[in-house]
Amino acid sequence: MENADIEVRSERVTSFDGAGLAVRRMGAGRPVLMLHGLFSSAEMNWIRFGHARKLAEAGFEAVMPDLRAHGDSAKPHEAEAYPPGVLAKDAAALVEALGLEDYDLVGFSLGSRTSARAVIDGLRPRRLVLGGMGLEGLAGWNRRAAFFIDAIDRFDEVERGDPAFMAVSFMKTMKIDRVAARLLLQAVDDTDPEELAKITMPTLVLCGDKDDDNGSATKLAEALPDARHVEIPGTHMSSVTEGALGDALVEFLGATA
Repeated sequence: MENADIEVRSERVTSFDGAGLAVRRMGAGRPVLMLHGLFSSAEMNWIRFGHARKLAEAGFEAVMPDLRAHGDSAKPHEAEAYPPGVLAKDAAALVEALGLEDYDLVGFSLGSRTSARAVIDGLRPRRLVLGGMGLEGLAGWNRRAAFFIDAIDRFDEVERGDPAFMAVSFMKTMKIDRVAARLLLQAVDDTDPEELAKITMPTLVLCGDKDDDNGSATKLAEALPDARHVEIPGTHMSSVTEGALGDALVEFLGATA
């Protein structure tokens, strides 16, 4: 593959409501739509630690949007810009706008919730990866959202030792727009475990061996019609930095069976 094929290319896509979504692409081949985690970005989640490059070198095209209210994408401050299920609607708009037909879908944490919801709502990727996610995390979003909303509301008073310290530190590192993030947190739908029967494509549940932030990855894999669970080293935060994450993506998405 020519070096030019694995340079990062940037573009902007207009979503269903006119919001602009920043997209980065690497490689040439079967597209892999990759949705990052909360308070992160395409650059932080997929590019910085080499996962996108590994996919590109394996013959895929990594297609990596910044989610609404994140990175270089739109960060509206109006509540109407965050209807229920807005991120899944954005994912569907991206698939349509980019003309993706034969593609794979990868999510991490909030990106996994979004990917699962988008498939339940009608997206049909060839293969699906749910990273950093457990069964309880799909149905228990209100509790998780309340934790992060509290962190935003107490942003300037959270100190080391506070349960919210890591979340606030990451928000500071990523220069998160707290008004937009707070609105987004209230617009993510829960997924009823009974709806998981609609996720019929081969699915990889990929989780750090010390990551239980979103519940049991094993139970999630068992609840899906065609899924397997793979562990990589790390916690919820550190597993994204592990080369094993990119390796697992290449192995699963490159499998012929």
